[in-house]
Amino acid sequence: MGRSKRTSSESDRDVKQGANDKQRNSRVSKEEDISLDTWQEEVLSYRGNIALRAGRQVGKSTIVSRLAAERSIETPRLQIMIVSATERQAFLLFSKVLLYLDSNYRSLIKKGKQRPTKSQIQLKNGSTIRCLPCGLDGLGIRGFTTDLLIVDEAAFVPISVFPAIIPQLATTGGKIILLSTPFGAEGYFYDCFNDDSFKTWHINAEEIAESRPEPQRTFMKDHQEKQKERMTTLQYAQEYMGEFVSDFRRIFSDELISKCCNIKRQMIVPQAEYFLGVDISRMGDDKTALEVIRRIDKDNLIHVEHIFKMKQYTTTTFDDIVRLNKQYDFKKIGIDAGSGSLGVGILDFLLREPSVKRKVIALNNLSRQLDHLGERKRALLKEDMYFNLLALMEKSKIALLDDDEVIASLRAIQYEYNLTIGKKSAVRIFANEHKYTDLVEGLIRAAWLANAKHINTFISYI
Repeated sequence: MGRSKRTSSESDRDVKQGANDKQRNSRVSKEEDISLDTWQEEVLSYRGNIALRAGRQVGKSTIVSRLAAERSIETPRLQIMIVSATERQAFLLFSKVLLYLDSNYRSLIKKGKQRPTKSQIQLKNGSTIRCLPCGLDGLGIRGFTTDLLIVDEAAFVPISVFPAIIPQLATTGGKIILLSTPFGAEGYFYDCFNDDSFKTWHINAEEIAESRPEPQRTFMKDHQEKQKERMTTLQYAQEYMGEFVSDFRRIFSDELISKCCNIKRQMIVPQAEYFLGVDISRMGDDKTALEVIRRIDKDNLIHVEHIFKMKQYTTTTFDDIVRLNKQYDFKKIGIDAGSGSLGVGILDFLLREPSVKRKVIALNNLSRQLDHLGERKRALLKEDMYFNLLALMEKSKIALLDDDEVIASLRAIQYEYNLTIGKKSAVRIFANEHKYTDLVEGLIRAAWLANAKHINTFISYI
């Protein structure tokens, strides 16, 4: 891509103006108000390739967003690309860059027709910062020339994407920054972390918590203790300690996802059989997924709609379900109303709503027959629903939406073998919740209902 010519005096003037902005500006961003850790200062000053693996909430996106902003100011005509598996994820880091620039270098951000959009920031010194999702193959990112490539949550980006985006750096001698929580002991991010051409940092959340002043230290440690109780040892090691855990495996392979995620959203067909799967945020969480599946015939299903909501009241979710039922006239509605889920309250309201009360099933409390007489039953496990979706995909009996969030969410589902005596299942399936995998929880419920003709479903409070 071509670069506009600017004189050195113009560039110097812009940098000086930016420095004056930073000195005068009293609206300091929340991120900058926190003193930097030693490792953050090292990352900020390093000029080569970086692979940063870290647990949750240690400040990795904060420091990388600041790095991107500062580099774009100090180097005229710099081209920066921020990439992630989904648009939503890429925009999270991109928005932090914009916030930092607006707080410290507002006068250098172009205005008018060239004002910032949700995917591009243009500066008066000729620098540009872009953010884009990569999908399964990175085709939408080809053709750019980049000086600094930043891949957020790099462990969750398909390995097939990197051959499409790395050539952006070929003619510029550009650098790449990979930041992520780990996702198993494999993949491009794992390889780069063990590559001598990358400067690496490994940051775990417990060390960061210990270094924080009160009351933040106590808040972080209390949160980590709760997560230790909820997670397995290996899962906590991956998510909070930033460890590459080789015992974890993915449920849905890239090849399987590529084969199945190949359709666009569908028009509503009158008299068709539709099923809704709902995963409602846990206490203290803020994500809700509503997934609609249509049964084409006894053997084939298609995923026709994916709705993902952030930070909304449970009453709004109730209204969404009722509204969708008016549009689709669902055969069944599967809802997660397990312990700790806000779905418990919504389920009670749905069971009082005449239009849906006979359609709603709390799948977490489902009992199912093991023989034709109905004499033997056992509780439905979440694993059953995951393996049902996996079987449908492997047998090409379900077509899923070609949607970045659907793809990223399927990729983020992992499992570990559970060898603890007395457990109900030999496999434990879990999702990295911060990767918007709630939608898969909705999807497995819709697919279970749509493929459950042989199951005697009923609500059973136990």
